[in-house]
Amino acid sequence: MSVTIYHNPRCSKSRQTLAILEDKNVDHEVVEYLNHPPSRTELRRILGMLDLKAHDIVRRKDAKDAGLDVAAMSEPELLDAMVNIPIIIERPIVVAGDKAVIGRPPENVLSII
Repeated sequence: MSVTIYHNPRCSKSRQTLAILEDKNVDHEVVEYLNHPPSRTELRRILGMLDLKAHDIVRRKDAKDAGLDVAAMSEPELLDAMVNIPIIIERPIVVAGDKAVIGRPPENVLSII
């Protein structure tokens, strides 16, 4: 099974989730999504696996700091903002096969590996 973690090394929850993958010897790919943001298509695919909408995975404070009014944005507008300002995406997100979880708390990753 292919496992990908959308990771921000400055985030403690992201580091803790990555540590769980490493401790469990899970073969994984680390995507530092601030440097390599997921595409709009990839975000839609991940949201489908999470069974969530873009509004559900927005870091509200970071979005506000970026000058975004999330409540006034449509789903397509928010997806575009996530691609262009990836810091607003909740982290970490771990994708394993056709399943995904948000690593908050980090132990959530155990449900898909």
